[in-house]
Amino acid sequence: MNSATVRNLLVRGMLAGLAAGVLALVAAYFLGEPNVDSAISFEDAHSHEHGMEVVSRSLQSTAGLATGVLIYGVAFGGIAALAFCVALGRVGRFSPRATALLLSSCALLAVYVVPFLKYPANPPSVGDPDTIGKRTTLYFLMMLLSVLLVVAATILGKRLAPSLGTWYATVVAVAAFAVVIGLAYAFLPAVNEVPKDFPATLLWRFRLSALAIQAVLWGGFGLLFGELAERQLNPKPATAASGRRVPATH
Repeated sequence: MNSATVRNLLVRGMLAGLAAGVLALVAAYFLGEPNVDSAISFEDAHSHEHGMEVVSRSLQSTAGLATGVLIYGVAFGGIAALAFCVALGRVGRFSPRATALLLSSCALLAVYVVPFLKYPANPPSVGDPDTIGKRTTLYFLMMLLSVLLVVAATILGKRLAPSLGTWYATVVAVAAFAVVIGLAYAFLPAVNEVPKDFPATLLWRFRLSALAIQAVLWGGFGLLFGELAERQLNPKPATAASGRRVPATH
């Protein structure tokens, strides 16, 4: 790709990330915020310390939520678009649309689902404030390991494909990824700081909504950016008034 094409795809990636962020914002407001409110109510009912509220809850759940989600969507959309430029044609003979969807699915798995299964999201009132640094470090370590292993598994599958065929090479690469991730799950320290009296149903709903929000964000981006990239890289020829197809010029 030349620099102009990469620049156009970068802009389209950021726009697709913004649009996907809007979808994720709607999901977060209707799925996630009610669970956050319930967790905060539980915390208030069981805490004897009531500090001053610096930012109101209504502002956090509206403008604050929108700002965070939309900025995140634009940022990850740009990064994903650059990753798409690198991956296109190197991970298989897929169309731009299929490559974008495959890339977003792998990113959802590596960046969120794999770390989530080891260190799931927790609502307010869950977690010791004194261990937040340790928990954050472990989460990002798991995320980094997952991303590196996805890249390594992709390279392994590509190298094994000529000798084993695409199907068996993919099976071996996925199995290797699962084994190493399983070892990481076993050896990395666990974090279990959920209060004994915290409602299990609320914890389950919160974690499920967090997973759903990420799925909406990454899935929406894959579909939207895939369509934009397809139109950029494979434009349809114009049709003349006579009905004949006019070849597209580049």
